[in-house]
Amino acid sequence: MCCSSLHMPTMIQNLDQPDSSSRCIWVNGPVIVGAGPSGLAISAGLKKQGVPYVVLERANCIASLWQNRTYDRLKLHLPKQFCQLPDFPIPDNFPEYPTKDQFIDYLESYAKHFDINPRFNESVQSAKYDETCGLWQVKTISTGGSNWGEVEYICRWLVVATGENAEKVVPEFEGLQDFGGSVMHVCDYKSGESYQGKRVLVVGCGNSGMEVSLDLCNHKAIPSMVVRNSVHVLPREVLGKSTFELAVLMMKWFPLWLVDKILLIIARLLLGNVEKYGLRRPSMGPLQLKNTQGKTPVLDIGALERIRSGEIRVVPGIKRFSHGRVEFVNGENLEMDCVILATGYCSNVPSWLKDNDFFSEDGLPKTQFPNGWKGKGGLYAVGFTRRGLSGACMDAARVADDIGTIWKEETKQSKCLRRCF
Repeated sequence: MCCSSLHMPTMIQNLDQPDSSSRCIWVNGPVIVGAGPSGLAISAGLKKQGVPYVVLERANCIASLWQNRTYDRLKLHLPKQFCQLPDFPIPDNFPEYPTKDQFIDYLESYAKHFDINPRFNESVQSAKYDETCGLWQVKTISTGGSNWGEVEYICRWLVVATGENAEKVVPEFEGLQDFGGSVMHVCDYKSGESYQGKRVLVVGCGNSGMEVSLDLCNHKAIPSMVVRNSVHVLPREVLGKSTFELAVLMMKWFPLWLVDKILLIIARLLLGNVEKYGLRRPSMGPLQLKNTQGKTPVLDIGALERIRSGEIRVVPGIKRFSHGRVEFVNGENLEMDCVILATGYCSNVPSWLKDNDFFSEDGLPKTQFPNGWKGKGGLYAVGFTRRGLSGACMDAARVADDIGTIWKEETKQSKCLRRCF
């Protein structure tokens, strides 16, 4: 059904047929998919522009990655001023690196302040643009309470705010089904408390892998960390100043390649030669690698000291698993009790956004930052910049301004027509 001729003054209009088993809803404004920090930022921006919207969230809460899929000891890796959303700063009484719970409290306060009320338990199954009508058809399955069933939203604008970390990545390993011990993704890990005395293989050496290995050490477990590829390890702070903040400051004066060189010199001076512990550095600098491939450098908060002391054992790539054991590519064979997969996350956009040429197969915009926020036919993206929350906020501002400009112009024309008749 083409609904482009409908003019609805209200934000939502139910278009159900009396005998229909599913619901069809016209949205007089954009549909935003995702109620994480990116979805909250664009919602606040649109509210500021006076544009109505609907937010769809598959989970039962905002920021479900933070609330349901993070470990207890997690803190922001960057200073709070680089992680706050637009027009609502993180409280002054929060520490420089807020805890997970503090950041969740901040996001809840943000949603309340801007009166953002997502439609929870609405999982988007497909979103397709109808070129004939110039409208988006967003089909969801609602699992919330009495509203269970299929829902189709019809809208002019679609904002994809599901982010780069919507789904966990679980690689396949030969023999893993025969391992016999506990195997979990890091999204299900909460604390090392139950791992005391156990031999734990942590697969992955990013910030999560390093921090989980450190947490396991603190709870008297025996962690081994798989380092298959090269990785940049930087100190979190330099002389009491955030390394990231220092890099941002230097970028105002120096080219990226020079900032990278300075960061690596600082890392060598403060951390020493980490390669002798099995942590090979990439040939590309940390900032260039982050910008081009999305690989975040590890900001060390104590794991490196445990690696030096031997409390965290660094091992190479995995060849195969067997019952209670793992064999590595160098031929070494170790007994293990548990496996934690710190193997990262990925975008889920390709699974539900149909027939589009804006997103690539890996679920990221084909056009790189800073121009990857707008596609064709009213399609927008927020939170896919590979630049964390600060990049998401920049996207949100651009999208809100763009939709707001169109909305205000059309509202002005509509008022003028009504006066004429």
